[in-house]
Amino acid sequence: MRVAIFLPPKDFRDETVSMIKLILEKWKVDGVITSYTTKECVGRHGAVYKPYLNTAKVDPAEFDGIILVDGEGIEYYKLYDFRPLLDLVKKFYDSKKIVGAIGNAIKIIARANIIMNTKISAPVDEETQRLMRIYYGINSPMEVEYDKNVLTARNPENADSFAQLLLEKLGVK
Repeated sequence: MRVAIFLPPKDFRDETVSMIKLILEKWKVDGVITSYTTKECVGRHGAVYKPYLNTAKVDPAEFDGIILVDGEGIEYYKLYDFRPLLDLVKKFYDSKKIVGAIGNAIKIIARANIIMNTKISAPVDEETQRLMRIYYGINSPMEVEYDKNVLTARNPENADSFAQLLLEKLGVK
């Protein structure tokens, strides 16, 4: 089992990545760090991850899913407007692979146009809710939600539950 973990080049949520990687490793799932930079990605609290693979080279056929990590870097780089990333997310979705997003990374899956009539555990900020309306996502009352092949968590405090549900949907737990 392999899951691509996409990070912004800087200001991602360190705690989200460390929790997901820890849980995946415990169950022998390979969490492959990927980004659009070849340099080290630096988190909000100073965690450093060297991308194993440039996101431009990620092939959904080689992975069981993709996880989009939250953080201020999503806003800084406007990753929800970056067409190559949106196209990659859509390819994962169309391949029936798991597409996961936490917190403000949910803007990316909304803009990739994969949330129509799908229950999404979305943050309640104005911009995310606007995108939920535009792309016809259904707000879920759950903190973590899995619908169709889309896994979402409202905020980073739910990273543990998110990772546990991911394992369950991958069939390893």
